[in-house]
Amino acid sequence: MNPLAWLRGWWGSRRIPLAWLLLTRQPVRLAVALAGISFAGILMFMQFGFRDGLFDASVTIHKLFDADLVLISPRSSSSVSMAGFPRRRLVQTLADPEVTGVTPVHWSLLLWRNPQTRATRSILTLGFEPTDPLFTDPGLAARARVLSERGRVLFDELSRPEFGPVAQWFKQGRTVESEISGKRIRVGGLVSLGTSFGADGNLLTSSETFLQLMPNTPPGSIEVGLVRLRRGADVAAVQARLRRELPSDVQVLTKAGFIAFEQDYWRSSTSIGFIFSLGAAMGFVVGCVIVYQILYSDVSDHLPEYATLMAMGYRLTHLLGVVAREGLLLAILGYIPAFAAGQGLYLVVRNATNLPVAMDTSRATLVFSLILVMCMGSAALAMRRLGDADPAEIF
Repeated sequence: MNPLAWLRGWWGSRRIPLAWLLLTRQPVRLAVALAGISFAGILMFMQFGFRDGLFDASVTIHKLFDADLVLISPRSSSSVSMAGFPRRRLVQTLADPEVTGVTPVHWSLLLWRNPQTRATRSILTLGFEPTDPLFTDPGLAARARVLSERGRVLFDELSRPEFGPVAQWFKQGRTVESEISGKRIRVGGLVSLGTSFGADGNLLTSSETFLQLMPNTPPGSIEVGLVRLRRGADVAAVQARLRRELPSDVQVLTKAGFIAFEQDYWRSSTSIGFIFSLGAAMGFVVGCVIVYQILYSDVSDHLPEYATLMAMGYRLTHLLGVVAREGLLLAILGYIPAFAAGQGLYLVVRNATNLPVAMDTSRATLVFSLILVMCMGSAALAMRRLGDADPAEIF
């Protein structure tokens, strides 16, 4: 094969990157477009991140429970408003052959006094029998022995700093004492649980100490009942059986259902989810406006060139493809800095609030899809300007 003929054929088959050349012809306009797209992407990343982080943070404690089924009162609406139910309902579940163990749990928000500043703040307090399993963490059993002594608590070292330097003082060997609901308590150990949207800190204590702190609790009443089943048991079948056998003053949920119960409250019963979704939508609209203005101006500025190409025999579909490729390039180039900035901002939010805000594949894909739709939709609107590219009128 003649090398010169091959080279001519290869060169003739090459496509001129017209979309890229049109975008880079005016670097300032391209920079403004990419800045606008990145800003819209960052806004969507943050809004979706806050929303999903809120839902994940609302079930920080729920995920740690060592349970297959969870009993709660039908009057409970969320972790910040848990109602009590008779403890004997939990005992009744032991009659089922698949149930191997239960743990009654007291659950309430109590007022903790900062031992340094003396300011008070609500803290989630869980009361349980120290000999019963509570969380899946195998190391908790050893630390829970100290709770057998009345007036002792385990403090969550991941609680927000507004509760005071409790973990720091305890690790230094100091005796850390404070007040809960006006009653004196002593920190007997530390745990690592994590904050939630409904609670900025956590305490673990024995049922005896909890009832001392909450003397008005009805006798024999608990807020949460943990039920553990035999390995390999059909959880759904046991749940259905217990629902039939237990009275209507208790609700039987799977652990996943208990998590969904909490998340559904924040998603549907509050305006928070809607607000964050609306913020993401506003970022999408702002990005659409910016990209449309950039592409429309670009098409308008090069209308004589497009008309010349049409006079040379290029079909309108070819020119529409150029604008579409411009939109695709803008989407890719604008997404990259938005993704990098989102990662950095998520790190800042985690360090500042301890909320589980992190980048995941589903959110990254969602934001890229929205940016792609934003750019391609704006390109489609800008394509209408090509209808004016009539060589007979322009020249």
